[in-house]
Amino acid sequence: MDRIKFNKNPKLKNPLFVVAWPGMGEVAYKAAGYLAEKLKAEVFARIPAQEFFYLMESHVRDGIISLPEWPGNRFYFHKGKGGSQDVIIFIADAQPDLARADEYCRLIITVAKRYKADRVISFAAMPQAIDHNQPPNVWFTATSETIKKELVKYNVQTLNDGHISGLNGLFLGMAKRAGLDGFCLLGEIPLYTIQIENPKASCAVLEALGRITGLTADLSSLRAQAAQLEIQINNLLEYLKLGPAPGPIGEDEIDKIRKSLSQLTKLPLSVQQKIEELFSRAKTDISRAHELKTELDKWNVYKDYEDRFLDLFKKNKESNN
Repeated sequence: MDRIKFNKNPKLKNPLFVVAWPGMGEVAYKAAGYLAEKLKAEVFARIPAQEFFYLMESHVRDGIISLPEWPGNRFYFHKGKGGSQDVIIFIADAQPDLARADEYCRLIITVAKRYKADRVISFAAMPQAIDHNQPPNVWFTATSETIKKELVKYNVQTLNDGHISGLNGLFLGMAKRAGLDGFCLLGEIPLYTIQIENPKASCAVLEALGRITGLTADLSSLRAQAAQLEIQINNLLEYLKLGPAPGPIGEDEIDKIRKSLSQLTKLPLSVQQKIEELFSRAKTDISRAHELKTELDKWNVYKDYEDRFLDLFKKNKESNN
């Protein structure tokens, strides 16, 4: 437990324990991040990344090399009000080195046990031969026959056979081995959009979670993002003169969609805060501006911040004269 860095020790009663990592369609990662944001959940612990992750590349901006930041591994908590259940949400910005995935999962499980988690819940994507315009179904798989029978009545479909790749699947198997009960909710995504963020599937997963657990959040902005994505894909396929595509859309087309969406969707609060922190650092140390530019490019919002970004260099030049 001393390998986890706690900054708070919240008093929680049998919380739901939600976990999520990036994956296909970013279904799990976006659903958990959106839930944490809407619940105004607070970070109370972190897993230092250096022990489970390794850097595989350098970033280059304006001919200068720099190392990327280590991925975050954060535990959030939310105290339920009015009889609603307490919640812990673990969100990682990347999946760890698979050679250490077992140990990494066991470390997270120690937190679930420390706070006597009622159930552990993971999310995932389920690629299907569906059209992006149709409502996605939500599937589930559970750690026990008892939970399986319980969930059937909540308008979710049973995944009887198959596998759930990556940490979003592996963790639940590890949790079951450790004696924890839980389930995974899988949102359908079209086979030809597996590389594109899919807020419609994330929304469907959170709706199912609300029906099952009573844990709800305002999904209006997530639904708006899903509607805009649908429009952008329709426009793209019309431009390319394609019907429902037989395979993944190419990287150039994905980039067009992402750039268009960046003008229509709201940045997560955590991203807005990170951008503001990077602006503050760059004001006192202009060499940090490349980190800021990397983050703005990552979310395709450089144009929105361009004037502020260029002002950093003007003010730096003035201060040196």
